[in-house]
Amino acid sequence: MLDKKAGCCKDSGCCSPEPEKKNLIIDFLYLDLSVCERCRGTDSNLDDAISDVSSVLTSAGYDVVVNKVNITSAALAEKYEFMSSPTIRINGKDIEADVTESNCTDCGDLCGDSVDCRIFRYEGADYDSPPKAMIINAILREVYGSKSEPAKTERSYVLPENLRLFFGQ
Repeated sequence: MLDKKAGCCKDSGCCSPEPEKKNLIIDFLYLDLSVCERCRGTDSNLDDAISDVSSVLTSAGYDVVVNKVNITSAALAEKYEFMSSPTIRINGKDIEADVTESNCTDCGDLCGDSVDCRIFRYEGADYDSPPKAMIINAILREVYGSKSEPAKTERSYVLPENLRLFFGQ
């Protein structure tokens, strides 16, 4: 029997329910988008990367949720266990396991002190902002990579010295 409302045969089993949407949560944590070129470059590359893979993610049943969080205080840094600016996490996992930093004159000018901010290593080179390809690879790895959970390490968060300087503590 044809169900005109559904557009298929009700009794034949050819109609399957819509697959449940899966969320891909992307957190972009940063200190400043008005002055800091590292943060601005990361923001732009993240937007471009999401734009490039959005149709694939939608087709694969994913809704992308992007949270851009300006870390404006030590309390926010502690809440998000923020290690260095800028940071991108996908479903809670940093796109790069190691945090490496170098002097960031933009953020140093903001707080009146010498501050180091994050650099990203991708394919053997260092970048002040993660390249778009690095972000896309991290997204696709999260969606299509191994689903095994990494071993959780028990450690308590301590506000890094660099952020103490930035927030004047």
